[in-house]
Amino acid sequence: MFNESAIVRPDVVTEDDSGEGSLRPLCLDDFMGQSEIKKNLGTFIKAAKERGDALDHLFLIGPPGLGKTTLAQITANELGADFKVTSAPALDKPKDLAGILSTITPNTVFFIDEIHRLKPAIEEMLYIAMEDFELDWVIGQGAAARTVRIPIPHFTLVGATTKAGMVSKPLQTRFGIIQRFNFYTREELAKIIHRSAKILEVGIDDDAALLMADCSRGTPRVTNRVLRRMRDFAQVEGCGRITKEIVSEGLKRLGIDDMGLEGYDREILLAIIEKFGGGPVGAETLAISIGESQDTLEDYYEPYLIQCGFLARTPRGRMATEKAYEHLGLKYKPGMAKGQGELF
Repeated sequence: MFNESAIVRPDVVTEDDSGEGSLRPLCLDDFMGQSEIKKNLGTFIKAAKERGDALDHLFLIGPPGLGKTTLAQITANELGADFKVTSAPALDKPKDLAGILSTITPNTVFFIDEIHRLKPAIEEMLYIAMEDFELDWVIGQGAAARTVRIPIPHFTLVGATTKAGMVSKPLQTRFGIIQRFNFYTREELAKIIHRSAKILEVGIDDDAALLMADCSRGTPRVTNRVLRRMRDFAQVEGCGRITKEIVSEGLKRLGIDDMGLEGYDREILLAIIEKFGGGPVGAETLAISIGESQDTLEDYYEPYLIQCGFLARTPRGRMATEKAYEHLGLKYKPGMAKGQGELF
């Protein structure tokens, strides 16, 4: 069943994302936003190519949906190197990693998503591969067991994570290039929308693109999902072109407001206001009250609500801000008791 809220959740991969690859840029010049990362990476790539060396290992940090996988692919394209991709949960045993690294070609870009989820045994094997470009392999069993080192071509490991704090220090220090992604501005997202609309062969007005950018949570993945849905509304209920009126009506029907908040976001804020008097309330209690896991609440919903200024984390718990009351159409009274919010 189609989950409307998944449109604005970059951490959830949907069937709609199967066509995301067609919208991904293939070179740095076409990559929108993250100007500092682009500038620095362009310099590092050019220097590596001129020397004929593999690029230093690259560590990409940032929330989901901001383009880490895309930038890894672009790095391989710019280097003219092979690109291999996997995710940490898919590497179950050391032999899984050995199977990939034993077949790479020189200067290959090897991308590991969710690298913070690597198992310790695999991580230890990766240390030697990253530093010495060799694989430690155990032959035999028991007293007859011995370790041999198998040389592998020089390669570039690109590790991506949404939780840099969970990546061990020994692994972090083996990356020569560390880049942190920021959320995109509305102008950057509008440029992405126009580029994607051109690829999808659908016309779009400038004000419609800006309205879609405003509700995209600063995330290109969300932007492209919203664009696809607006294309459907324009095709069936409009003239085929995406206008501001089409976007306004489409967002309303999808339950997404002009700040990019969906049902669960508003439910969190209303729970704090109506059930807990505006807060403070602990994360575990709040998660139970809305029927969501605490991890999802803290990792996905709260960061955006805090970024928007709707939620505050205090030593005593979560509190709804005056801006949250205004956004929900509730009158704010400082220090008001539980249940005293009033509708305008």
